[in-house]
Amino acid sequence: MTAINTLTDVMQARYSCRAFRPDPVPDGDLMQIVQTARHMPSWCNAQPWQVEITRGAATERLRTALTEAASTGTPPAPDLAWPGKYTGDYAERRRTCGFQLYDAVGIEKSDRAGRAAQMLRNYSFFDAPHVAIIHSPAELGPYGAMDTGGFVAAFTLAATALGIATIPQAAIAAYAPLLKEQLGIADDRLILCAISLGYADTDAPANSFRTARADATNILNWHDT
Repeated sequence: MTAINTLTDVMQARYSCRAFRPDPVPDGDLMQIVQTARHMPSWCNAQPWQVEITRGAATERLRTALTEAASTGTPPAPDLAWPGKYTGDYAERRRTCGFQLYDAVGIEKSDRAGRAAQMLRNYSFFDAPHVAIIHSPAELGPYGAMDTGGFVAAFTLAATALGIATIPQAAIAAYAPLLKEQLGIADDRLILCAISLGYADTDAPANSFRTARADATNILNWHDT
């Protein structure tokens, strides 16, 4: 098997896991994920990414704090502005992903309470034993965030190659001040996202579907003259 086949297999095996077993991941495997992901390119080789990974009691403390904040109406305060809106293909893909999840877990599209409860699962990390909080320097602005996005992709692929499931989560970054307080992250850092990780509960309905990807012909534009 060639290297491109191996890489393609790992990328196709990766998915957003929404139900985890409680078993912790060995420290050596967590370190290996970061050791692999750190090879991503960055502008001027700045390598702006930093990662906080919780274990044990720290995971439970953060899980409790975030769930309480989200369920009691604490106003979101993300470091990066949310998308203004989704239109066209982007809106359709967003809707399709949501409906696939609701169908998988048996929530009717009209069931607002059920959808809200499912949304709150983000803040319990879908029962994962670990959550990684990813941040970059505010002084590097959107380009630091863009570089760190590559690191997030590499992190999830490295985890998949080790048999560890992940889900990148923007929802958790909505509570940036809480995360900084809980984890001692400096105010001059931008909270970009979280990645919940652990071993997948393969029997859980929430893990029974996979989202589609646009074909390369819908992405690539050739220019010859």
